[in-house]
Amino acid sequence: MNLVNRRDRLLVAGLVLAVPIVIFARPIERWVLGVAREAEHGSGLALVPALILLTLVFFFHQQGKRLEEKTRAAAAEAEATLAQTRAAEMERLVNFGEALARSLDVDAIRDVVKQHLPKLAGTDEAWILLHAGSHVLDPTDTKGHISLPLTAGGHTVGVLGVPNSAGPFSESRRRMLATVAALLGIAVRNAQLFQEIRENSLRDGLTGCFNRTHALEMIDTELRRARRSQLPVALIMFDLDHFKDVNDRFGHLCGDAVLAAAGSRMRDVLRGSDLKCRYGGEEFLVLLPETPIEGAKRVADTLRRELAEMSIAWKDETLRVTASFGVTVALPSEIDTQALIARADAALYHAKDQGRNCVRVSVETAVA
Repeated sequence: MNLVNRRDRLLVAGLVLAVPIVIFARPIERWVLGVAREAEHGSGLALVPALILLTLVFFFHQQGKRLEEKTRAAAAEAEATLAQTRAAEMERLVNFGEALARSLDVDAIRDVVKQHLPKLAGTDEAWILLHAGSHVLDPTDTKGHISLPLTAGGHTVGVLGVPNSAGPFSESRRRMLATVAALLGIAVRNAQLFQEIRENSLRDGLTGCFNRTHALEMIDTELRRARRSQLPVALIMFDLDHFKDVNDRFGHLCGDAVLAAAGSRMRDVLRGSDLKCRYGGEEFLVLLPETPIEGAKRVADTLRRELAEMSIAWKDETLRVTASFGVTVALPSEIDTQALIARADAALYHAKDQGRNCVRVSVETAVA
């Protein structure tokens, strides 16, 4: 640290001559002071007071410089602390972004938010609210909160809220919260797109029902869950009566319109928790969790009536279709998917043999 600059040189030069004599040499001091007094008497100049004044000036000058250096050191320390804080924030943001990048569904994003958001927002009361049609992570009233939209690719998918009581909100803190919102918006939108792609890959594009492969997996899963919970699970199989005649008379495009209408009516009539599947051609499966045989038969009757009342406009024609239904139920101990489907299929063919447009229940008992 350089305590001497150009302005100090004259002062230091005088002190180099004056201070050592005053401090370190009493004989010289007496002699110098004596000479100074004689000079004072001879010349009328007050040298001793000037020497004292010069010493005081030097002392206060050095004190000022020390204070200035302390101020600079404090500023440098504050700047270093701020840099460390920003580095820590950046590290948290990076960890947050990496965790979100590994999250491909809303449940995984929820877990990441619970782990990281309190530290990033500086409060445990920060929340995320997704738009209708998505899962809500943590809904709350937006009054008294700073709200930041979650957007990605021109889509607003939700909002990030931080209570005003968690302030103050400096410019840097607001920028960090905006970054958090941006990362969340991208993650949520990616999860939505991933879910859409997955749903599309599992669904029949014509009817909107799940495809056969996914249905078999879900039936197997539901049977195992029912075995653990000791709750019944029912299965309905149906197909459209005389569907080949529709294709032969009106063409396959008309047949496609009939299948699409049937899939749409299924979605309107059945519960969201019911698994709706296009099993193949004009055959459909409906899996009813936690439903006994009596309830499954009522559902099948309702769906049969709805399909029979449905009218389909095709060119200058109005078409009506009916369907035949087979119903079975799995005992709590059953886990054989193919056996369950086979019983429903046998009941379906029994309905066809008895005139079609009716519901028949399997009389066989599931094997534990």
